[in-house]
Amino acid sequence: MNWIQQNWQSVFPLAAAHVLLAGVPLILGLLLAIPLGWAARRWRRAYPVIVSTSGLLYTIPSLALFILMPLILGTRILDPINVVVAMTVYTVALLVRTVADGLGSVPDHVQQAATAMGYGPLRRFLTVELPLAVPVITAGLRVAAVSNVSIVSVASLVGVSQLGDLLIDGYNRNIPGELWLGIGACLLLALIFDVVITSAGRLLTPWTRVAA
Repeated sequence: MNWIQQNWQSVFPLAAAHVLLAGVPLILGLLLAIPLGWAARRWRRAYPVIVSTSGLLYTIPSLALFILMPLILGTRILDPINVVVAMTVYTVALLVRTVADGLGSVPDHVQQAATAMGYGPLRRFLTVELPLAVPVITAGLRVAAVSNVSIVSVASLVGVSQLGDLLIDGYNRNIPGELWLGIGACLLLALIFDVVITSAGRLLTPWTRVAA
């Protein structure tokens, strides 16, 4: 407890770095997963290929992926972009199936009604199908956010600073206060991500509040 009282302010710069390393891949991964999920739903034969291939990406060990990124991207070993790209890969792996299933949950009669009203494929997708898939996509984003917050902490092993530094340093130096501060900060950050995503999902689906 004495260590926490004397060093609690050190958590803020590490938490800010953690937010960027976990949050930016969420946005990038969603932007990539939406067209992939649409393609999987649009062409039924492509569904198992796209979904299975993207899902296999999540089986790559995080530490191995962090180490391989500089070799693939040609970046420096300590460059945070390595973590951002790796976490984007994991986010895509989690969200492609979610997006495809979310689009698949849109009733056929709704799509047919939009088509009958003169909506083209792109307009129907952006204004009808995608908004109705938001609740399913939001649920997948919440899982991806918690996963990202957890996995990013492993990046401390390759020298990229964030909240994982507290976990590793606290363990190596046998400082329980530092270790518990790191765990608590990660849990709080995951909760904040969850609240933000849930709130955004409600704002984007006002009809669900009216129905309730």
